[in-house]
Amino acid sequence: MLTASAAPMPIPGHIDPVPVPRASAPREDGRVDLVGLSRDEVREALAAAGLEPKQAKLRAKQIFHWIYNRGATDFAQMTDIAKVQHPWLAERFAVGRPGVVEAQVSTDGTRKWLLRSGDGHDYEMVFIPDADRGTLCVSSQVGCTLNCRFCHTGTMRLVRNLTAGEIVGQVMLARDALGEWPSQPEGRMLTNIVMMGMGEPLYNFDAVRDALKVVMDGDGLALSKRRITLSTSGVVPMMARAGAEIGVNLAVSLHAVTKEVRDEIVPINRKYGIEELLQACADYPGANNARRITFEYVMLKDKNDSDADAHELVRLLKHYRLPAKVNLIPFNPWPGAPYECSTPERVRRFSDIVFEAGISAPVRTPRGRDIDAACGQLKTASERKSRAELDRQAEEKLAALG
Repeated sequence: MLTASAAPMPIPGHIDPVPVPRASAPREDGRVDLVGLSRDEVREALAAAGLEPKQAKLRAKQIFHWIYNRGATDFAQMTDIAKVQHPWLAERFAVGRPGVVEAQVSTDGTRKWLLRSGDGHDYEMVFIPDADRGTLCVSSQVGCTLNCRFCHTGTMRLVRNLTAGEIVGQVMLARDALGEWPSQPEGRMLTNIVMMGMGEPLYNFDAVRDALKVVMDGDGLALSKRRITLSTSGVVPMMARAGAEIGVNLAVSLHAVTKEVRDEIVPINRKYGIEELLQACADYPGANNARRITFEYVMLKDKNDSDADAHELVRLLKHYRLPAKVNLIPFNPWPGAPYECSTPERVRRFSDIVFEAGISAPVRTPRGRDIDAACGQLKTASERKSRAELDRQAEEKLAALG
């Protein structure tokens, strides 16, 4: 039930029938957490706490460096700030990290963390190491407002948006775990970020934008926008704004090439259809052959994996003249899933058709399946429901889409 402090969150297009609080609860100790704040926001927070403007500007520069470049979690570590000021800062401010409920490591080296917010909500992040890169899969929401039928996260109710601090905090925690402080451009294990964890990033646009700007700041975490990918299921009205205000790489959860099938497995298609979505991709700022748009395509047996589907995918991408790469994703099973994975032979055939048309279509190697860390498997243990309850909830979301 909504309270006075939990008004419905305005979002473009479909609004999930589950009430969504706009903001997280403040810290119980009343302190302001500086993680997630830009340099200017740190300065403003210091000034609001009583520092005179010139000193607030200097201290903000120092604190920003210590938090995002050095990974400091205690003001006592900030050696270029006078010791007498440390207690004053510690009384008013915090440099937090998400709470870790559980950390798991897959047999293939993939790591998954179950995290808990200060107000008691759980969400997940995943780190995937490869020979030439290390990719952190970051969540933007607790749960998800969409109901993609192949996705375990989509069976969860949307609890709330994560704050910019909670999004940046995932990157900070991963850096802690990997021992990657101070921040430096060379020799990192964590080289890439994908906004592909729990939630739809474009339904939490402001927090995602603000968090990624902090991550990309050259004086802090300093990850290039070319190393960051934002994935959307197709929130068309927000895509141009994402390109203009964030400017990172774009990935689109396409997963089907006909209205009938995409309406079923990615229900936001009923609001923003395939043609509208692909035109938004064609208009995405900065997309070119050097920065191709990635189309995610989960392979579902006898649902979207035919030769005809592959040929139609090629036709659509060529019709809209899209600089495209297609990631073919073998379906990752989860308890109660209504689909099966396409056979390896079918996946290879689909890939060959797309490749022969001159479009890259690699098959993604499933990672972290043994710890439910693979694509589409993220779902906190606190959200276990019966199959009947999942089906009922899915129908609620579908009905809300009209």
